[in-house]
Amino acid sequence: MKVIITDCDHVSIKIERQVLEVAGVEVELKQCRTEEDLIDQCKSADALINQYAPLTRKVMENLPNLKVLSRYGVGLDNVDVKAATDLGIQVCNVPDYGVEEVSDHALALVFSLLRKIPQLNKSVKEGKWDLNPHMPIRRIRDLTVGVVGLGRIGQAFARKGIGMGWNVIGYDYNHNESKIAGLEIVDFETLLAKSDVISIHVPLTSETKNLFADSAFSKMKDGSMLINTARGSIVNEDALLRALQSKKLSGAALDVMSQEPPQLKHPLLNYEQFIVTPHSAWYSVEAEQDLKRKAAEEVLSYLHKGEVRYPANCILNKGGKANV
Repeated sequence: MKVIITDCDHVSIKIERQVLEVAGVEVELKQCRTEEDLIDQCKSADALINQYAPLTRKVMENLPNLKVLSRYGVGLDNVDVKAATDLGIQVCNVPDYGVEEVSDHALALVFSLLRKIPQLNKSVKEGKWDLNPHMPIRRIRDLTVGVVGLGRIGQAFARKGIGMGWNVIGYDYNHNESKIAGLEIVDFETLLAKSDVISIHVPLTSETKNLFADSAFSKMKDGSMLINTARGSIVNEDALLRALQSKKLSGAALDVMSQEPPQLKHPLLNYEQFIVTPHSAWYSVEAEQDLKRKAAEEVLSYLHKGEVRYPANCILNKGGKANV
């Protein structure tokens, strides 16, 4: 059996090798960027571990031995899951590796925006020991924080916010009742209208692409703020720019953007009340180790037993049982 890592920007693949090679599975690392790269370099793969490279129908149709593909991370927006299902290829991901890290990062962005930490830090380093230019600063506990998406990360963010005494409301396509004490479930329109700060925790799908565009921003409270640690294309950046320019929004903090990295001339980068971090919310030493180990373990489990812990599609295993 051969596992090919299609692309990877990690320092090493030692953990993946430790999991797979001890079980007699061959491991190769490629750095594929395009469909053509994948087709040319991965034909011999029984399994793929993937980071960013586009796993399209065309790619999968041209990989005759492919049985399973495991993605580093939670999102599957670069994987054609329907095509994989049609072709009998098991897809899996690692949805539980960075829950604490991403929810912590979102909280840190809330504090940074509301307490104006970047501006105050910059001001002092420029020799200006003066709070006045940065007033007003609101008391966080008096504000309402809205959570869009109540999966693992959204729930963790909500629990932590409630634990700090915040008024937290939530919306999710699939959650109509709250299992978190103190969390009020509302519809999307109500969340937009009531929230002083909104934190996004949904996957990128056809339903959520451009979820936050002119229409959504127009329904938000004047002077409200937006946090996004999910996927860049959930927020229409042209609309976000307009909302900041008109002062409809008083600030925004993104860990993800539609183009990564953004152009240095991107107009959002000119705004003092715009914070951006380089898709780093997922990271801690421990989270990276979990991610690499679990992505490799999923592949090994499927190759040996026809089962995975976190299936993203429904494929019959060796015993005729569906992985769901």
